Amino acid sequence: MVSESTPARLLDSHRPTDDVEHADLDRVRRWLDTTTDPWDRAAPLHLTASAFVVHPATGRVLLRWHPRQRAWLHVGGHGDPGEGDPVAIARREAREETALTDVRPGSSALLHVAIVPVATSGSTVVEHADLRFLFVTDRPDDVRAERPDAPLRWVNLPEARELTTEDNVRRSLRRVEAAVRGAG
Repeated sequence: MVSESTPARLLDSHRPTDDVEHADLDRVRRWLDTTTDPWDRAAPLHLTASAFVVHPATGRVLLRWHPRQRAWLHVGGHGDPGEGDPVAIARREAREETALTDVRPGSSALLHVAIVPVATSGSTVVEHADLRFLFVTDRPDDVRAERPDAPLRWVNLPEARELTTEDNVRRSLRRVEAAVRGAG
């Protein structure tokens, strides 16, 4: 089966909204030209796909506590072997981490591209070229944490920006807020 959305196609149609994202987007495009497996977790830079899950009726966004990063962030993660469609990966990750079975793309467009340093075991740091998308659910009460040490919280968007310590996530949340306002 041919993937509906490839990283290159999504990046080509995406327009960065600030200088930081413009630099990240350019770096990811150049890197994609040199790698045979952009999802290879062992590579110092590799793709990940993430979801900002929103309940449109209330305008709340779902945050997950990430124990390793010790921060409230969005859901998402790595592609599994054989996967290549970033939207499908973000959806699978959202379902796995939240138990929301009705989660679906709120838009077919890429929300944000961010290269993020992530500490792994020991002192090793890798970079995630995170492709971020907006997803929606109509059943927010069905949410269930994947693990006890990774609780989930529904919060309004201003509270979400206060809870996160990551500037790149705050930039994504501003885009989520603009999308929610545009849909309402």
